[in-house]
Amino acid sequence: MTMQDFAPTDRPVRPARRSRAFLRRALMGGAVTDRHRLPRYLWIGILGLAAIWAPITGYLKTAAPVFASHMSLILPGSGASSSVNLAEIGQASSYANSAFSSNSISPTETYKRLLAADRVVRDAADRLGLSAEAFGKPQVQLVDQTAFIHVKITGPTPEEAQARNGAIREAFFAEIDRLRGDELDTRQSGGLQAIREYQESVAATREEIDGLRETTGLYSVEQYDRQVDETDALRAKIDTATAEFVRKAAAVRGLETRLQTDAETAARVLRLNGDSAYVALTDAMAQAATELAQARARFGARHPEVVKAASAMEAAQAKAATRAGELTGPPITLDGALNGGRSALLGELVRQEADRAGLEAELAELRTLLTIQTERLDRLAPLAARLEDLQRDFNVAEAVFASAIARTQSSKSDIYASYPLVQVLEDPTLPEDPSSPRKKLAIAAGGAASFLLFISLSLGWLRRALIEKLLAEKARLS
Repeated sequence: MTMQDFAPTDRPVRPARRSRAFLRRALMGGAVTDRHRLPRYLWIGILGLAAIWAPITGYLKTAAPVFASHMSLILPGSGASSSVNLAEIGQASSYANSAFSSNSISPTETYKRLLAADRVVRDAADRLGLSAEAFGKPQVQLVDQTAFIHVKITGPTPEEAQARNGAIREAFFAEIDRLRGDELDTRQSGGLQAIREYQESVAATREEIDGLRETTGLYSVEQYDRQVDETDALRAKIDTATAEFVRKAAAVRGLETRLQTDAETAARVLRLNGDSAYVALTDAMAQAATELAQARARFGARHPEVVKAASAMEAAQAKAATRAGELTGPPITLDGALNGGRSALLGELVRQEADRAGLEAELAELRTLLTIQTERLDRLAPLAARLEDLQRDFNVAEAVFASAIARTQSSKSDIYASYPLVQVLEDPTLPEDPSSPRKKLAIAAGGAASFLLFISLSLGWLRRALIEKLLAEKARLS
């Protein structure tokens, strides 16, 4: 097939042959140098360019500008811990794990969902006096392997876009604070029930302790221990006093044996020897005895001098006995009442007997007191054990109660346990250029489409030459 086949001719052409030629020409095209095809390609090119640039131009002319504001948030990855030591009670500790310590929960993904939540968007829209539909949805993007959250939102003006992003930020932080407060309230309400139970346990134990104290008079186990110590000291004192009493009794018995008299008689003798009238009577009796002895030595038994001296002697003895009876009661042997070397021993006997009698009375009192205290301790022993058990239970209940309060108070500082700390890394930006429509991108797209149209027209113009070359290559290979 040559170019002459398609050259114009003056000979009439049959309709069937003309139809086949037109179909063949439409499929394979004409010759490269055939300029009669040019008007068709020009019109196709003009229509194609119009179809490309008309919507682009209309979009650039009619589309309202849209501005995008950007904001970046970051989640610090460290945890936090606190510890409170309570003197004589215990320790309360709280620990908040790192936000990224769990593989099953992603805080960034949680906050991404929260930033786009309906209630956050509605809250942000209400802050600007807009509806949720007019406000729009923020675009939240996470950066892989980091703790960054990028937030993008659009607006009709740069200031409006920045204000919307700021409203999203404020609504987001307000919602986090509300969730944290709700969590703390839930924790606290659950902890208050346990604290009330602990408080009731402490109060019940305290009432039982007070009732036991009021009934027994025993206020502490230390008081019972002191009474036990006092009883032991009393037993030791009784043992010491008993030994001293035995020694005093032995001394009294020794003196009584030596003096051949008892302590009572010795006391009466000492009392008589201390009376001046009695001493004068004993002196007169001694003088009468001397005169009687002299008279008997000189005269006979019936001599008037002897009788007179004997009468004087009897009178003196009678007066001395009468005086002794007045002082000491029943009469005693007058020989014991005479002054002499026995006075010191008699005085020692009386003193030792007084000491012995005092020790005997003291021992009686001490033994009575010991009996009373022993009976009291026997009665208080099981009560003291019960009081000790109650006091131990009270201390444990009080420690648990105080620890529960301390844990409740310390947990209030652990506000980042479920919702970790989030900070603003980049404040909402004020865009300088609109994000839409993008003129340069639209022009670049139109230019690319125009270039592709030119390439397609060029291929259409050269398709016959390309087809003939391919057919010739195929015939050569076959």
